Amino acid sequence: MDLYKRTKNKVFEIFYSEKEKASWLYYIDDYFITSLIILNIIMIILESYDPLYQQYWIYFHSFDIFSVVVFTIEYLLRIWVADLSYPAKTKLRSRLKYMFSLFGITDLLAILPFYLPFAMDFDMRMLRILRLMRLFRVFKLAHYSSSMRLVVNVLKEKKEELFITVFASFILLLMSASIMFHLEETVQPEKFSNIFASLWWAVATLTTIGYGDVYPITPAGQILAAVTALFGIGLVAIPTGIISMGFMEELSKKKSKAKNDETDEYLYCPHCGKKLRD
Repeated sequence: MDLYKRTKNKVFEIFYSEKEKASWLYYIDDYFITSLIILNIIMIILESYDPLYQQYWIYFHSFDIFSVVVFTIEYLLRIWVADLSYPAKTKLRSRLKYMFSLFGITDLLAILPFYLPFAMDFDMRMLRILRLMRLFRVFKLAHYSSSMRLVVNVLKEKKEELFITVFASFILLLMSASIMFHLEETVQPEKFSNIFASLWWAVATLTTIGYGDVYPITPAGQILAAVTALFGIGLVAIPTGIISMGFMEELSKKKSKAKNDETDEYLYCPHCGKKLRD
């Protein structure tokens, strides 16, 4: 039993230790998995060159199997130590908490495209989509890269504000497309045939892309397009400001933590361990 607990704690330390306190096993796992993820992305890109894939497909396939085996073992180990990394009342809740977390879903998506064809039949088009889904493996870097973890933390902290922005954008899109449909339907029935077709114009205008393939010709429609474009500039700026503020807050937290850790080192004598000050 002691061996079981020690092994579990060691696996937990390998995956979740802070770099300042990590053992050499942590760094081996860190560099190995990070290198494997980067190599996977390179291999996916190289596979898109059909002559290259046809000639070396056995190597591509073998490397993919090796990667899936490694990522599957890592995923199962993270489920095993979930009660330490995601504390809850029961082990089952801890494991479900990890599995449905952003990291857990990312880890599952990294291996799922490999196993799905064994569970059900897919046509060639769907198989290509599944092969493309292997690009989700790049998001596993969030486990190992402090920069990626910073991005994830910012998105988690600001998810409510970002959701409100997305919801407001959706409402504006729907209203603009609906009003434009009624304004332009009679003069451009082939371009504004229904509200769903008008959504293409609304998206292109609201995001200030403006492809120019669909545009209003009535005065009322042109006024609406101008108003929608102005609102689009504001809606693009809002999430940018939210994310920028989130980054500033996270960086401030990291600096404060580093400062506190540095201060804590002088609370006790490094030689005798005696408390130096309160």
